[in-house]
Amino acid sequence: MTETEAALRTLAHNVRSARTRAGLSLDELGRRAGVSKGALVGLEKAQGNPNFATLVRLADTLGVSVSALLEGRPEGRVRVVGADAVTPLWRGPRGSEARLMLTTSGPAPTEVWRWTLEPGEEYPSHPHQAGVTETVSVTAGQMVLVVDGTEYPLQAGQTAAFDGDTSHTYRGAGTGTCHLVMTVHLPPGPA
Repeated sequence: MTETEAALRTLAHNVRSARTRAGLSLDELGRRAGVSKGALVGLEKAQGNPNFATLVRLADTLGVSVSALLEGRPEGRVRVVGADAVTPLWRGPRGSEARLMLTTSGPAPTEVWRWTLEPGEEYPSHPHQAGVTETVSVTAGQMVLVVDGTEYPLQAGQTAAFDGDTSHTYRGAGTGTCHLVMTVHLPPGPA
């Protein structure tokens, strides 16, 4: 089995398990997440190639992290993840990319992302579920964070935090590549 086939099987198992735990039919999950039933059937059969936006919508609807959909069982008490070990979940036409490095465990998980944004390239994100908070820390270069239509220029050394339940966009600015670390703080799940 190839690495891609194994990843699709893990994703299929995790989506089906999360949907079952949530008590949702394929029709209901599809309606709430804005994903066709056919796409969900294929996904749960480890077929297809869901895009980043679809994974985020499914995770938000199911009340889990994107990592919870993608990762197998944790291997030990400490996880060390290198950037080269993680496939980008989004790539822009100019070379920008987003990598979900890991998600912390516990009742209120945090996703840790590494992004690169090329000048002028942007990623528009749909609003997340209520209670999600994001932080964006620029480590090199410049970017513009757009939250609910308002632009916030950020440069190396600056960090911004915002409620993720509104529309937001990450856009590269300046003349060079922007490098940033983003954290997505998820609300506590059901007890």
